[in-house]
Amino acid sequence: MVDNKSFKNRLYEIIFEADTKAGKAFDIILLILISVSIITVSLESVKIISFKYGNFLYAFEWIITFFFTLEYILRVFIVKNPKSYIFSFFGIIDFLSILLSYISIFIVGAHGLVVIRALRLLRVFRVFKLSRYVSESMELLLCLQELLVLNLLLLLKKSQLKFARTV
Repeated sequence: MVDNKSFKNRLYEIIFEADTKAGKAFDIILLILISVSIITVSLESVKIISFKYGNFLYAFEWIITFFFTLEYILRVFIVKNPKSYIFSFFGIIDFLSILLSYISIFIVGAHGLVVIRALRLLRVFRVFKLSRYVSESMELLLCLQELLVLNLLLLLKKSQLKFARTV
């Protein structure tokens, strides 16, 4: 039987510590998934590619979203103070990047906002020990949050107009 505390410590080391071999591998895999996700969403926006491979790209994006969701849940589960992670810079980015995928189920056109997932590439700061620049990126996050809210409001209005035309 595996000791729950040592299991959580090992997961913490892999997920949060970029200084270890396993931590670096985890971060590199995560960066690859983020990049592939962004490419997938971008390809879906090209009509010819979407027409030919749309179902595959859509399914692939949901597989990636599943992994990001699992990663977020694990991060919240293994930290000593979940609130500190949830409301941290990376916690907010991680949450927004998966939330937009789920919102796209209910709001037509929201799937394009999944490109916000590109913000997760800011993890490069941690992987390459550039965390001293995170405070500057926090300002960027605040601006992007305002932009996201504006985009969501516009998207809701667009959906409302489409719905009104169909009624």
